[in-house]
This record gives sequence, structure tokens and C-alpha cells, in this order.
Amino acid sequence: MFLLKIDWAPSETLFKIGSFGIHYYSLMFVIAFGLGYYIMKKEFEKEKIAIEHLESLFVYMVISILLGARLGDVFFYSWDYYQDHLIEILLPIKETSDGYSFTGFRGLASHGAVIGVLIGIYLYKRKFKEKTLIWLLDRMTIPIALGATFVRLGNFFNSEIVGKYTGNNFGVVFLNNRETSPRHPAQLYEAFCYLILFFALRFIFKNIKKEKPGHLFGVFFVGMFSIRFLIEFVKESQGGFEDIMPFLTTGQWLSIPLIIMGFFFILRRKNNMSEV
Repeated sequence: MFLLKIDWAPSETLFKIGSFGIHYYSLMFVIAFGLGYYIMKKEFEKEKIAIEHLESLFVYMVISILLGARLGDVFFYSWDYYQDHLIEILLPIKETSDGYSFTGFRGLASHGAVIGVLIGIYLYKRKFKEKTLIWLLDRMTIPIALGATFVRLGNFFNSEIVGKYTGNNFGVVFLNNRETSPRHPAQLYEAFCYLILFFALRFIFKNIKKEKPGHLFGVFFVGMFSIRFLIEFVKESQGGFEDIMPFLTTGQWLSIPLIIMGFFFILRRKNNMSEV
């Protein structure tokens, strides 16, 4: 049987001029936010909502996603380190033997990003009341699923969040991590699954009956975090609180309540949530 092994050793930067460089990971975030803005712009234009409101939403989302993802990594996965390095939580620096060096923000957690998004949308809706909260949540699932695809591609370029060793001649050898054995490309598995979820959500959105608000939001949560739960089985442990909550990974424990919440919205799809 033919098995494919790929040696992977990309540069982290697309190009570099002096000390300034464009990192692939940052580029993936820019693409994700850009496509998200484009998709939501179509919806705002269709509903004849002032584009200024979308621009405000975009600012809320960028800040809440990045801040939530950062704090999610700090408190869910890396508190043992950051409790002694509080200044590094919100600053792109790391303490070294020679002082501090610029590193950029490398610790971002998707579960924290979700919490950040929900808080950001809630705060946005307190100021802009053209549509209901559930209307906005349903439509934002589509660009978020697509954005998650690009974020995982960024992780692949960074050779981070790697999978477990395959034990055979299939997989990716992450040479930048000084490895010689192939691992599961868990980042690509996850990115591909999120891309499928994106197309599934688009299909549902175009065919779902309008009197079922919240249904798409529920499908998104069940789909997104079921994918995350399953991929964790072939992913190397990211740490966190697995020592006090064994049997599952930190990512799996965090995914369970979000999957349950998704089913809650799906099962309530026949109820009137148009005022939420």
C-alpha cells in the first residue's frame, strides 16, 4: 500500500524587508477577517442596513476574537506560565535571559475566541438594534467557519498544533521542529472539515425556512466543536487542565458544553426566537 510522507519546513514569513516581515499566520488572519467582512457585507446590503454598522461590527469582532483567543490560551492552557509573567499576557513580548524580546502573539485558543465573539456581539447589539441578536448570530456562523479554515492553515505554516506520530510512512515531518518521524497533519484535517462545514452552512442558510431563527447557529456549534472533539484524538496534547480532568483533552472538555448548547438551539428551532 502506498503511503505518502511529506517533509515540511516552510519559512514563517512570506517576505521580509529588514526587520519587517509578513508572517503567514498573520496573513491567514487578514484573509479570514477580509472574507468575513465581504460575506457579511452582502447580507447587510440585502437587508438595506447602513454599511457603517457593519464597519462597527467588524471592529468589535476583530478586538473580541483576538482578545478572547489570547485570554483563552492564557487561562485554559498556559496559566502556569503566565501567572509569573503577567506583562506578557497582552503584550507581544517574551522574557529572556537578556531582558524582553518581541515575539508577536503566538498563543491563541479557539474556545476563547468563541467566548470573545459572543461577548463582542452582545456588546455590539446593545448599541445597534437594527436586527435581533439571533439574526446576527445565524449569519455570522458562515464567515466564522471559513475563517477557522484559514487559521488552521496558519497553524500548519507555523508547524504548531501538530498531530500525533502516525507510526508508519504516512504523514508530515515537521522539520522546523527538528523531527524525523511523520505526524498526522491535524491542522489540515481540521481546516478541511471546517471548509466542509462552511459549505454546509451556506447550503442550509439558502434552504432553511425563515421562521427557524437560531437553527443555523445551533448547527454551527454542533458541527464546529464535534469536529474539534474528534480531531483531538489524533492531535498532540496542548496541555491545560488534563492533569485534573483526565480521559479527555482540554480541547475536548471545552468543546462538550458548546456542543450541548448547539443542540439546545437546534431543538428549539420550532420555537419563536425572532425577538431574541
